[in-house]
Amino acid sequence: MADSKAQTPRDSGTFDKEKPLDFDAEKGQQSDLDGATILAPSERGVSAGSDGVTGDKEKAVAEETEQDPNIVDWDGPHDPENPMNWPEKKKWLNVAVLSILTIITPLGSSMFAPGIKEILVEFHETSSITATFLVSIYILGFAFGPLLVAPLSEMYGRAPLYNIGNILFTIFTVGTALSTNTGMLLAFRFLMGLAGSVPITIGSGSIADCMKMENRGKAMSAWALGPLLGPCIGPIAGGYLIKAAGWRWVFWLIVIIGGCLIPFAFFCLRETYAPVLLERKTARLRKETGNPNLRSKLASNKSAAETFKAAIYRPMKLLIFEPIITLMSLYVAITYGILYMLFTTFTFVYSGHYGFGVDTIGLAYLPTGIGMLIGVGVSGFLSDKIVKDRTAKGLVHRPEVRLLPYFTIPCGLLLCAGLFIYGWTVQEHVHWIVPMFGVLIFCAAIMGIMMSVQSYLLEAFLAHAASVTAALAVLRSLLGALLPLGALDLYESKLQFGWGNSLLGFIALLLVPIPFIFYVYGEKLRKKSRFNKAN
Repeated sequence: MADSKAQTPRDSGTFDKEKPLDFDAEKGQQSDLDGATILAPSERGVSAGSDGVTGDKEKAVAEETEQDPNIVDWDGPHDPENPMNWPEKKKWLNVAVLSILTIITPLGSSMFAPGIKEILVEFHETSSITATFLVSIYILGFAFGPLLVAPLSEMYGRAPLYNIGNILFTIFTVGTALSTNTGMLLAFRFLMGLAGSVPITIGSGSIADCMKMENRGKAMSAWALGPLLGPCIGPIAGGYLIKAAGWRWVFWLIVIIGGCLIPFAFFCLRETYAPVLLERKTARLRKETGNPNLRSKLASNKSAAETFKAAIYRPMKLLIFEPIITLMSLYVAITYGILYMLFTTFTFVYSGHYGFGVDTIGLAYLPTGIGMLIGVGVSGFLSDKIVKDRTAKGLVHRPEVRLLPYFTIPCGLLLCAGLFIYGWTVQEHVHWIVPMFGVLIFCAAIMGIMMSVQSYLLEAFLAHAASVTAALAVLRSLLGALLPLGALDLYESKLQFGWGNSLLGFIALLLVPIPFIFYVYGEKLRKKSRFNKAN
């Protein structure tokens, strides 16, 4: 039954403590004469010794599997049921479906932004905080959703959560479209964010489950286009739709699209999470053989309650006790918060300073989409290229190369430059194309940083991919939701747009060295990490 070594789970709280956290079985497996499977560090895609597990320990674990006939494992290194061995078309179909899902859910974050003034008038609201919170409360749902989604994905797999999330997202969007007051609108938008956080939380885990290391950068870029382009494309279409049919039709359109995606995702998405797939195989073999003692190689000795408890705490433990994740998350969170500060004020800036109408105001978001496309495309290309180049030279891959200091540092500086250009040209009433160019630079830079950071953290803590993504999402989304609340007050203060954006630029400037620090010292810190020694 167990004739080869199992693939270690990517982000599970159920893995054996003897298994390395940086395990990556995509390079193939090597068997000794007795049939026990041994993986060399170079085959795992990590440097020797970086996981604190010796070859003797690995061999002992493999021999234990070989000696126990009741342990169910993959049928050799080329088992077609192993997601790593799927045909490329099947892998990329999964990534394509995930990308579509992550375009739809972020549409809800800002597609109705051009209609904020209409909503305030209809519900008799005058508060500037309410105006910005109508947009940012959705992102608050993105902050809390991952704390529940990540552990559930480790217990029940990815696919069920995608399907349940799609259904709940559509239902909550109906409630938003039918809202009769500000409180009801805010409540349903928060629930939309909770349900919509599913593909954003576990999408990177699904990619890590099936994509080889040298293709992971491109796959991450394709998946990331959804949450990046959604908030940019949405307001463009939303502006014209709101003028023609009113703000409620923005949400009815999302309901229609979301409803169509429910059966599409159900039939096209495949489960990728190794522990769940092996558990299904075990259940099937128990039925076929009548042997109730069969158990999955990746099964946990913990109860479901213990597993859930460990998994639900892990994202916060990673965020608080892991310096790499803490500082990287802080960098991403601050820049993401600034991005949403710009998002929530575009309607007021371009209508007040440049006379854009309800229908054309959405065009102000176009530079953000173009900039994000550039940032994601360049980052994905360079990230995979450097991995392939190192492999061709026979160098052992280490996650830190994803940080690309010759790329992330210029991106950090360009991010600040974009803020300066945007702020001062708006304040001086320079032609609208110039501040839009500043926004394009800012968005290209922020995506270059975010993609590099997320790819690095995914590989540095590969065994906990979903939990790492959840930790990133919590801090990022909290600042994305809360920072915009003070945006209008900041710009209306003595600082105005020039010094207000300059202040944000100087804060971002202080964070520029962070990726370089971990490029140099990241490997040493990972060796000392408590998450390389325990759950």
